[in-house]
Amino acid sequence: MKNAILLHGRPKRAEYYDGSQPSASNAHWFPWLQKQLLVRDIKADAPEIPFAFDLQWDLWVREVQRFEIGPDTTLIGHSTGGGFFVKYLSLHPELNIDQLVLVAPWINSHHEENTDFFDCEIDPNLVQRCKKMIIFNSDNDYAPVQNSVAFLRSKIPGVTVKDFHNYGHFCYSDLKTDAFPELLEATLKA
Repeated sequence: MKNAILLHGRPKRAEYYDGSQPSASNAHWFPWLQKQLLVRDIKADAPEIPFAFDLQWDLWVREVQRFEIGPDTTLIGHSTGGGFFVKYLSLHPELNIDQLVLVAPWINSHHEENTDFFDCEIDPNLVQRCKKMIIFNSDNDYAPVQNSVAFLRSKIPGVTVKDFHNYGHFCYSDLKTDAFPELLEATLKA
């Protein structure tokens, strides 16, 4: 059975504890995309990382490893979630997957923050372990994300980058909708 894991980014501490805000896995386009995949018979899970603002690697790993990852799996990571998947797959060279889709991936490649969350040697053969690997990049995203995209392009030969104009960080406030048809189309396209 085909499956997908949709992994959110890193919320700010105040956002995480704000009861009027949706949880990170229920924000932006995540619920919409999850439903679109489910109605196409693709099991879609969107784990919620506890204390995601604090970047504790073991917590992220524990939540993601609750789900099957194999040759029929699509991994979709937004921001820190995208950077997480790059490191996770680099640390697990035995894993081959169907697709890796990174939406505005952040990997702290230039150490904008003092964290070792992303420290690892990136597998330059990551593209060969996926049927498709694509990065969604917006020309007006944050500088650290632009740095991350450039870094990933340099470290992973053959990665496909889909550039967008004025999509910001691909959040609801940027897209003005919870629908993200371009992501769905890219995910469904073989």
